[in-house]
Amino acid sequence: MAKSKGTTVAETAYHGIYGTLRVLVHLTAAVQFGYAVYYDYTYVHFPQSSNIMHNPFGGKFKYLTFLDAIIQTLYFTISLINDFVGSNEVMPKKTPLIRKIKDYMMTTFAFPIALNVGITFWGLYAVDRELVFPRVLDAVFPGWLNHIMHTNIVVFIVLEMFISFRSYPSRFKGLAGLSAFMLAYLVWLHVIKHYSGVWVYPVLEVLQLPQRIVFFIGSLVFTLGLYMFGEVLNNLVWSKELKMAQRKHK
Repeated sequence: MAKSKGTTVAETAYHGIYGTLRVLVHLTAAVQFGYAVYYDYTYVHFPQSSNIMHNPFGGKFKYLTFLDAIIQTLYFTISLINDFVGSNEVMPKKTPLIRKIKDYMMTTFAFPIALNVGITFWGLYAVDRELVFPRVLDAVFPGWLNHIMHTNIVVFIVLEMFISFRSYPSRFKGLAGLSAFMLAYLVWLHVIKHYSGVWVYPVLEVLQLPQRIVFFIGSLVFTLGLYMFGEVLNNLVWSKELKMAQRKHK
């Protein structure tokens, strides 16, 4: 009996520490990304130009990086709220609405889009930074902000995969939501091109029409692939918990 009680106390302490860590990660991420969005929107002003990515049409909302930072801010804020008024249990008796929103947002938007932004940005940056982040931006876009927007988003969302359990939606619902978002963004890019006369990203300026079509299709397929990667990773990380959940359903 004493051993059983000791085990219970140890497990309670472990879950308490683990829960506190989760709250701190969510709080740090929400504040960090929220401040990055505020700072970028308020203090970062690109010089206006007709031939590079600084045309004012669309404002900051034409950049997937900025939209993703908003998504991350919303997701980690919702996660923080869920920590206090929702549930992080694997199989709660009644799943709170805030938990359902959190799980869908993580799986469908926050994880795949964060990886898309981070991998695409640093990949193009390694090839030729002028294609994605011209040197002229160094004077107005601080290095710390660049890393929050393009590095930390990946670090925190991958960390989140390991510290918070979530239920993936049906593959159709998840891929449909992500596809709708990405297709809407591609349409938005063309609207900006139509009214401003320039592409949002310099890399699109050097591509011919057939190459741009391949680039857009590749970007969509790549992002959907990241969704699938997230689902596989989630199944690996939480395999034990998922098996327990399946047994309870039977």
